[in-house]
Amino acid sequence: METPEIVLDADQRVAADRLAAIAERVGKRSRISIGRKGPRGLYLYGGPGRGKTMLMNRFFDAVPSDRKRRYHFHAFFARLNAGIHEYGTIDASVDALLTGVDLLCFDEFHVHDSGDARLVSRLLETLFARRITLVVTSNYPPQGLLPNPYMHHMFVPTIDRILEHLEVVSVNGPTDYRSLGGRHTGFAAGHYVVGSCGVSGAVEIPVAHRQLRARALENGELTVDFTELCGTPVSAADFLALTAEIRRWVVCGVPPMGTVPPDWVMRFVNLVDVLYDADLELSVYAEVPLAQLGGEIRRVPDLYRTLSRLGELSKPAKLEAR
Repeated sequence: METPEIVLDADQRVAADRLAAIAERVGKRSRISIGRKGPRGLYLYGGPGRGKTMLMNRFFDAVPSDRKRRYHFHAFFARLNAGIHEYGTIDASVDALLTGVDLLCFDEFHVHDSGDARLVSRLLETLFARRITLVVTSNYPPQGLLPNPYMHHMFVPTIDRILEHLEVVSVNGPTDYRSLGGRHTGFAAGHYVVGSCGVSGAVEIPVAHRQLRARALENGELTVDFTELCGTPVSAADFLALTAEIRRWVVCGVPPMGTVPPDWVMRFVNLVDVLYDADLELSVYAEVPLAQLGGEIRRVPDLYRTLSRLGELSKPAKLEAR
């Protein structure tokens, strides 16, 4: 995803310096033997739109090695889970994904439920044991992972391991760069419109062992109702699978998030994450302006990131109904 050139703020300069040092060490690692501990990784955290992904992309491109991989967290876990089902264990799945890898980058690292927490704990132990250098971006500091007070204690040992192996750097300057606009390709080529789609029709698309009922699917563009896409059990992995064929997305009838169940909101968050990372065009036809869409943000922890990303979409004063 293209990112406008920006002048780095103080937090970003600190993060860029740390990343440059890791890039140099990882590059040497592919050519010379290193000590048992290897280089420490980095954990970058801060609010949405603060430049974390931009820094990650620059860093990844600069590392002089072919023994590196970069994943959005959703995409990696979809592949990891598929490998667990195929090979039987998390170690075997990690082998299939990361054999020969010295550097692993995760964008949008997060942990919100106990099931994910157990899998993340096993994954991190495997990565640290293999001395793979890990660099992650997150909206949460390590201590903010798995924030549910009834479950947080389960993840504290893993947080301690993160703090042991990764240097933690805040990237949380005063500017949300997404709010500045200036990009009109990929994801940001879409629109946020208050109004109805106006498209009628019905086509069925196989998704997760069921049929997704859409308004239209033509030339790689899907037009679908929010209730159909987010009101039934569809996972981030399912959205990822659909992006192989669907390159432009139109979601109709998006309600204020405070009026629908949290699991519907979480699916919408996952959808926007997947499309943003794949840089695929998204248009949203909503019932209310973006400023009113969030509702009770605390109901779903990542919704504020979604609202920031939707802020990149054009908001025409008038657009013909689709």
